[in-house]
Amino acid sequence: MNDLSEEFGMVRELTLDEAELLDELLSELGESRRKFLGQSSAAVLTALVVEFLAKKNVLAGTPSLDLASPPADENAVSVTFKVNGAEKTLSVDSRMVLLDALRERLGLTGSKKGCDHGQCGACTVMMDGKRVLSCLTLTATCHGKSVTTIEGLAKGESLHPVQAAFLKHDGFQCGFCTPGQICSAVSMLDEAKRGDLSYVSTDFKQKAQAMQLSDDEIRERMSGNLCRCGAYPNIVAAIREVHTGKSTDPMAMAFVKEGDHAAI
Repeated sequence: MNDLSEEFGMVRELTLDEAELLDELLSELGESRRKFLGQSSAAVLTALVVEFLAKKNVLAGTPSLDLASPPADENAVSVTFKVNGAEKTLSVDSRMVLLDALRERLGLTGSKKGCDHGQCGACTVMMDGKRVLSCLTLTATCHGKSVTTIEGLAKGESLHPVQAAFLKHDGFQCGFCTPGQICSAVSMLDEAKRGDLSYVSTDFKQKAQAMQLSDDEIRERMSGNLCRCGAYPNIVAAIREVHTGKSTDPMAMAFVKEGDHAAI
């Protein structure tokens, strides 16, 4: 048995790493192991070791220490594309997805990493005007294309109409899914202007510019974007206002039954 086990009757012996840590701690304290153990309780010893280890972990992250450099990209490819109107050229790993390139390489953190499986829609951005899930889109496939993120929708201090409507109708709570919701809504409204049909569309002969989206249509077309806070009614109201161009009072809408929306 080692000294620590002898002093406190511990059943388990110290591992080599634990023994080295204890010796390092006692060396800094200027104490011998046996003298220190003879004057300390197990609780005191444990507390000191834990505190010492925590300090070592904190110091391990300081820039003054030599840190291993990040591994070089494997199968690096050069990608040139426009992001929010500005041309960017990146050298990225051929497996890097667009979401990681936007967040980690370009500092555009509006697009969120939610499920990372293309199921929640929090990472939705627009590529050449069409909504895509950036967590499933390889950056290498974006070469020569134009990407718009939530950061690129506003024009200076002027919000995009969908952004303004989300604020007006309180279409968000925690805000995590909101960038994806807004990008998806902007692209979805463009799809409707082109006359694209959805699963719940009933009028297949209506002209594209005359297409009027019901609440069911909006819900279906936005079904790929999840809101864990449950702000769906407000999201639908915001999109409806932009689509119809008719301003509505959010407070008045709160007193309207679900089936009466068409009357407003």
